[in-house]
Amino acid sequence: MAHLQITLQVDPAHLAAAAGVYEKYKQPFLGTVPGALSKELLVRDEDVQVLHGFRGLADAKAYLTSELFTRDVVGGLSPLLESDPVRVYDTV
Repeated sequence: MAHLQITLQVDPAHLAAAAGVYEKYKQPFLGTVPGALSKELLVRDEDVQVLHGFRGLADAKAYLTSELFTRDVVGGLSPLLESDPVRVYDTV
């Protein structure tokens, strides 16, 4: 199993908009992305985190180059981001 962590450093005024992008693309992610197992939204005052679960590291890396991620998710989040949000972890 592998985890993709996206931490969104956003202005508190934009937290609802960031959560809206999560909601919009959660089902397409789970229904169409190869190897996708889970997607969780964690919200706190400092940031918003989206944790994605995949069958393996290759699936997580492939998602980062998919149109769903590069065009839709990043396109929706780009105006809200204050730093590079992506980290990928392999489970040991």
